Amino acid sequence: MEQRRTSGLDPRAPGEGTGSDLENGRAAYGRQAWREAYESLGRADRAEPLGAEDLELLATSAYMLGLDDEYLSFLERAHHAHLETGDTLPAVKCAFWVGITHALRGEVGPAGGWLGRAHQLVGEQDSVERGYLLIPLVFQHEANGDFAAAAAVAADAAAMAKRFDHAEGHALSLQAQGSMLIKAGRVKEGLALLDEAMVTVAGGKVPPIATGIVYCGVILACQEAYEVRRAQEWTAVLTRWCEQQPDLVAFTGRCLVHRAEIMQLHGAWSDALDEARRAGERLARGFNRAAAAQAFYRQGELHRLRGEFAEAEDAYREASRFGWEPQPGMALLRLAQGRRDAAVATIGRAVSEAVQPLRRANLLPASVEIMLAAGDVEQALASCEELERLAGRYESALLDALVAQARGATELAAGEPRSALASLRQAGETWHDLGAPYDAARARELVAEAFRALGDDDAAALELEAARRLYAELGAEPDLSRLDASGPSARATYGLTPRQIEVLRLVSAGRSNREIAESLVISEHTVARHVQNIFSALGVSSRTAASAFAFEHDLL
Repeated sequence: MEQRRTSGLDPRAPGEGTGSDLENGRAAYGRQAWREAYESLGRADRAEPLGAEDLELLATSAYMLGLDDEYLSFLERAHHAHLETGDTLPAVKCAFWVGITHALRGEVGPAGGWLGRAHQLVGEQDSVERGYLLIPLVFQHEANGDFAAAAAVAADAAAMAKRFDHAEGHALSLQAQGSMLIKAGRVKEGLALLDEAMVTVAGGKVPPIATGIVYCGVILACQEAYEVRRAQEWTAVLTRWCEQQPDLVAFTGRCLVHRAEIMQLHGAWSDALDEARRAGERLARGFNRAAAAQAFYRQGELHRLRGEFAEAEDAYREASRFGWEPQPGMALLRLAQGRRDAAVATIGRAVSEAVQPLRRANLLPASVEIMLAAGDVEQALASCEELERLAGRYESALLDALVAQARGATELAAGEPRSALASLRQAGETWHDLGAPYDAARARELVAEAFRALGDDDAAALELEAARRLYAELGAEPDLSRLDASGPSARATYGLTPRQIEVLRLVSAGRSNREIAESLVISEHTVARHVQNIFSALGVSSRTAASAFAFEHDLL
């Protein structure tokens, strides 16, 4: 649930309840008309306390309207009503959902108490409810980073649900198992289970709360696995599901976050920012802090790309306040602000702390960009090679594009423009296929650098023109400013990278490779490679000739 409201709708408000309120409430529930269901069932409950099953309908209606306090209250009453009639297993299920809800709110004591009560009630009974009670253990293993154990527990829960032909328990367990397998690096298996969970939900036999949980869980797992197309497809399904329920509040915030991320990829930045803002406003009033943090992080990313650095800083801080480390966005913001040392320190710390492979994969492209900007080609290459190894474990076009672009950028910085050109063209084609205009523009800008290093200024100008047009359409002001700042002087570098020009200046000053290495805080091996690439680019064969070229062509 995403929004907490304790005023407005009140099922116990004074008014005449009619004999048809209960029937009307049940019918409205069946139509997913949540407001009407909540009000009609509430009037019926005021006239005469509802039985356990109808209290569950009332509780669900409250949940879907974003009334989480009321949801808990009615569900607790349903639990006790089930116990009064001797229906132990339905009471267990109510206790489970009450406990899980308290856990999501960070209320550890009540969560433990209700889940403990559920365990005590179910005892050793062979039932699907025992499978439900395995779900908290999945979360515990996940929190400890033991994703294989988490997936195994979820598999046990799924097996129990399947044995009892229980669609809700099966869908929830499959979604949990698939997500944990993806985190453990077994992506193909995980995605297959996520698809199966969605098929189960699409059958229409899964109750609304579990349906929303599975939708959001599957989409999040697809995004974490860089499965852009799957995430986009399922987000469209989730959007239609939400739109079919005009009164719906629960899940709509998370749906907006997913939509914002996809819109950002496809270049609809203004619409994406609007969606992210709506999501943040909605989620910040609820207890789903993780989803709220993601909404604020997405706002920060969009502000950063548009050059609205103060707004980006504020959004990243809000994401942090809600428990989400705003990386690599904050590090890239520091780089865009010209604070290279801060960017290097921040991304280095974030990468060193990241353990989960997919989290590292999210940080490494930024590490490559920042280290290249700082002139540390060796560290950029190390990050690129790790990203390539991680991408080999997944079948993701997006990851492949990130690897190709990182490889091309490092090859370019190392003075290998021909190799860089092949990598960057591969990245550009994939970005085009994915409908990612900003990333495609970045690739074309790097392709222009490669052409320029190879002496083909006309081709470089065409690529830069295309990149500039895309940046202008997107509103990517920092990128446009960078092109404007580098344009006039770029033609006077004779194919040398900024780091190579630094090395050339020190060579011209008579410094040895060791002295240059100490000055630039890089290895002698890297200096030697730079010197050889400088010789090749300038068409000279000695340090003296390189120094003379530098003096003659105003490279000092």
